Amino acid sequence: MTEVLRTWPVVAPMRTERLRIDPLRVGDAPEMEPLLADPSLYLFTGGAPPTLEQLRERYMNQVYGSSPDGDEGWFNWVVRLRDDGTLVGTVQAIALDRDFGVVETAWVVGAEHQGHGYATEAVAALCSWLETFDARELCAFIHPGNVASQRVAARVGMAPGCALREGDVRWSARLPGPAHVS
Repeated sequence: MTEVLRTWPVVAPMRTERLRIDPLRVGDAPEMEPLLADPSLYLFTGGAPPTLEQLRERYMNQVYGSSPDGDEGWFNWVVRLRDDGTLVGTVQAIALDRDFGVVETAWVVGAEHQGHGYATEAVAALCSWLETFDARELCAFIHPGNVASQRVAARVGMAPGCALREGDVRWSARLPGPAHVS
């Protein structure tokens, strides 16, 4: 008997007062390339700005919606200003298990758009979206020197813990979880 893989939820658009948070498309790569071209974005994450071809390849994998084995759900959005559609960044979530017990998040806001609270607003919207799936824990791995991302994490209720991954500190928050659990 073959196992039927459960389909992960479809990434839905989200809206906030100032932002349009749209599902990532491969067609977003040409617009994302200049936003991700600033080397300062890689100060804490390492790496270098991706080429257009690298972005297209990455996005082709990310829009699939899951890891190749289907065990992780991949959810990716581009973040735009609601009033004029200006692209300001991305937000993503990876469900590490099928019941959304632990969801890892990451965000990027282009250098010229930082300092306006867009990352906090996008991650807060992501938290609300995750609650519809009874997600229980949100986490992010943040470099100890990345004060801006630490502030975003704190503003959405995450706190640093002891766990490290490649030198990054694991920040986490409990989400409300299933409505039927007290």
